[in-house]
Amino acid sequence: MLSPPAADRWSHRFAELGEAFHVPLRPTPLPAPYPVAHSPALAADLGLDTDWLCSPEGVAAFTGNALPPGTRPLASVYSGHQFGQWAGQLGDGRAILIGELGTTDGPQEVQLKGAGLTPFSRMGDGRAVLRSSIREFLCSEAMHALGIPTTRALCITGSDAPVRREEIETSAVVTRVAPSFIRFGHFEHFSHNGQHDQLRQLADFVIDTFYPACREQAGNPYARLLEAVSERTAELMAQWQAVGFCHGVMNTDNMSILGLTLDYGPFQFLDGYNPAHICNHTDRGGRYAYQRQPQIAHWNLYCLGQALLPLMDDPQQALDALQPYRQQFPAALQRRMNAKLGLSAVQPGDEVLTESLMQLLAQGAVDFTIFWRRLSLAVAAYADPAQDTRGTLAAIEAVRDLFVQREAFDAWALAWHERLRADTGFDPAATQARMLATNPQVVLRNHLGEIAIRHARQGDLAPLHRLQAALAQPFTALPGHDDLADFPPDWAAHIEISCSS
Repeated sequence: MLSPPAADRWSHRFAELGEAFHVPLRPTPLPAPYPVAHSPALAADLGLDTDWLCSPEGVAAFTGNALPPGTRPLASVYSGHQFGQWAGQLGDGRAILIGELGTTDGPQEVQLKGAGLTPFSRMGDGRAVLRSSIREFLCSEAMHALGIPTTRALCITGSDAPVRREEIETSAVVTRVAPSFIRFGHFEHFSHNGQHDQLRQLADFVIDTFYPACREQAGNPYARLLEAVSERTAELMAQWQAVGFCHGVMNTDNMSILGLTLDYGPFQFLDGYNPAHICNHTDRGGRYAYQRQPQIAHWNLYCLGQALLPLMDDPQQALDALQPYRQQFPAALQRRMNAKLGLSAVQPGDEVLTESLMQLLAQGAVDFTIFWRRLSLAVAAYADPAQDTRGTLAAIEAVRDLFVQREAFDAWALAWHERLRADTGFDPAATQARMLATNPQVVLRNHLGEIAIRHARQGDLAPLHRLQAALAQPFTALPGHDDLADFPPDWAAHIEISCSS
């Protein structure tokens, strides 16, 4: 018998913080909802019956038309800096938190994005469109499969109800899941408004729930919280940069207090490598360009530090708590770049090897994902030139063919080969296996998402489900899926993604 989660499985820790933090309200129903996609793995983690999830009752539940028993829907309030400017009060303008479900990894908040107007919608309509919901669903699950901290996506439900963006589109609701959706902007809201009791209450909740070690360490616990968040954010930025991920809207209200990738809008995985790439066509000044993401993350952490100052004894405590970011980010990035290069440990001079490679990639706008994958396939050949076989030579040529300046790349490859041979415990086969498990075959390129969206709009969900299955195994070469790992078509360069995405 199909059944929803039992009412007593739902908990509501955020709701129990009190009325200053949220507004209780129910979602606005959508007509004739239908299932679009779901994550069987996440459903299993949440203890949900996938047959029920895809049933009319389950679709109604996660569209917001008929919530399961035990839920307590609400929209939270927060503020933030948007594109470097103080934007004042923001809040959940189209997302409604319905509660938490227990899992083996602890309680997970469940949020319906696109569930209707809230008091924080400002000029918005409270809805999400099928296009943006598919992008968020696919990228959330793709990032999880890549091992990058992220909010998750349980399912998408659609409706033919019209929504106006640049054109008339159809509605959708994406169910998002995370241990918490608390953002830097939550702290900024209460600090800016002088609500220091609520600021302390929120900080205590986050420390006690997610960062208990902050009370065990010496010094001010709120400064320790800032330091812990900085450390997680530094690691997240290193992971973004290493995989070529551009977020597009790194406002403080889009920054997770848990160091998760939050709010997928105009994101993009790099095609040709361009460190100055701007994926968000709304970002005319390039504030959130790919190469600026680490710097912006530090700026956002500084804003968080300012918000926490009322809880500290001295402003220097906040500055001291932020200082480790400047060392931790480059160290974390170098570790990840070394892993991409098949190197087991960081040695002096590795940053020069990495930087010279990135300059070569930028000079030729070399496809980022394809380069790293081909290099992984060719590492054994580079490491042992004595293997003068057609297969090994072909692997090397496949990498060289990506470069116009082949001689320059060959010189770099020689230095890489020497570094590989000097690596502790170097073994070509084992190194190749590690690289193939680090450098993905498939990422969610813009054109792949666009193709899935175009088919879904015509009622054909097969391409969406096929892409979802491939993204769930990004490091595996799947038979019959070579098209998903190929170069982008010429028309992909003309896809425009903006904040409305």
